[in-house]
Amino acid sequence: MGRRSEDADGLLSGLRLAPQPFISAPMQNNEAESILEALLADARAAGAEAADAVLYQGVSHGVSWRMGNLEDVERSESTDLGLRIMVGKRQASVSTTDQSRASLKELATRCAAMAKAAPEDPYCGLAPEERLAQPPFQELDLGDYAEPSTEDLKTRAAECEAAALAIEGVVNSGGAGASYGEGQKWFATSHGFFGQSGGANHSVSVSVLAQDDNGMERDYDYDSKTHIVDLMPAAAIGKNAGERTVKRLSPKKLKSRPAPVIFDNRLSRSLLSHLAGAANGAAIARGVSFLKDKKGEKLFATGINVVDDPHIARGAGSRPFDGEGVTNARIDLIKNGALTDWLMNTSQARQLGLETNARASRGTGGAPGSGATNLYLEAGAATLSDLITQAKEGLLVTDMFGPQVNSNTGDYSVGCSGFWFEAGVIVYPVSEITIAGNLLEMFAGLIPANDLEFRGATNAPSVLIPSMTIAGD
Repeated sequence: MGRRSEDADGLLSGLRLAPQPFISAPMQNNEAESILEALLADARAAGAEAADAVLYQGVSHGVSWRMGNLEDVERSESTDLGLRIMVGKRQASVSTTDQSRASLKELATRCAAMAKAAPEDPYCGLAPEERLAQPPFQELDLGDYAEPSTEDLKTRAAECEAAALAIEGVVNSGGAGASYGEGQKWFATSHGFFGQSGGANHSVSVSVLAQDDNGMERDYDYDSKTHIVDLMPAAAIGKNAGERTVKRLSPKKLKSRPAPVIFDNRLSRSLLSHLAGAANGAAIARGVSFLKDKKGEKLFATGINVVDDPHIARGAGSRPFDGEGVTNARIDLIKNGALTDWLMNTSQARQLGLETNARASRGTGGAPGSGATNLYLEAGAATLSDLITQAKEGLLVTDMFGPQVNSNTGDYSVGCSGFWFEAGVIVYPVSEITIAGNLLEMFAGLIPANDLEFRGATNAPSVLIPSMTIAGD
């Protein structure tokens, strides 16, 4: 699909599919629990003082479609298992795809030997037992588990691309895609926790090119939901992509200047991603974040709230407990403009002299990480048009690529394209420009619109930054 914008990257990544009758049957909770219990017993027999294990099963299925023809069909199934063993203040992790008893015994023995030889980590260890979530876990309705057939996926991709190509001025396609995914994860610890989580995802996207006498431009659209009933119709996605692309034709270049900048609601979520990265417990503990000494300080204007909520029904990042089994709940990362907390797992919290806030993440390889769940900037009262009117003259950014952030200072720059507006009215498209600023200064002046949409795990409305440096001609 050619060069992909920052926001388009990864739209179809991480998709997990529901098994069909012709593949291996999905694992049941009791089967998964038996495997993990046996593995943890093997770990204790090998010398583990504490251990945890995670088992993941998933299937993914997707099609690629371009210029009216099927380009590719992919399907994959996976079952992965990870084990972490702690001996004193030493730990090691291993993973495997082989769940046979002989293999798991050998895995536990090898992992225990690695842990005994590992360097000491004074902060490692399981989450406090009293913080563990207790069943029954909250039902979050994270998937319809209704896998479409390959023909259904082909139809979605074809309808999406056809609708885009039908827009006058669109002359070529970078390709359309339709995917479905589903996965289940089971987690167990040597101090008695066992829990299951999982979900499903439907996704459609397309990228097209438009042309006029002054050249060609590219744009895209997409949607992603846990339930097919919530997914935007494929033809509507294609129509949006086509119309957006045509609007970008005959762009002009800008003279370098400072000016107000508005990020549309497809791109504004990237600013929240930078906020979450800077507030990550690992970065804070290492002292490599521009937020390392900002906890409790006002970063945004009064009334601005950034929420991380793991219990949103049908949320892309929802989960009933965190990656260490700890009871999780909503936190206001930014409350009334102030930074209230970091995104921490147990180890990071210990290093910082704090308590975990249940933001651990866990894969089959390595120790737990940390991060946001469903992170969003609460909507404001103004419409996007209101922000354009308020700013009077400036840049509306609708596509960007190659962001650069200095993690220690918050200095920020990104290549972009979009539309220049004057007197509160969009007057022409622009391209081949770079915008730059400092994230702390950008956050301080940020004004949100009312157009918040949920298309993934991180979401924000369009936002106005009162002043940034535009580098053009």
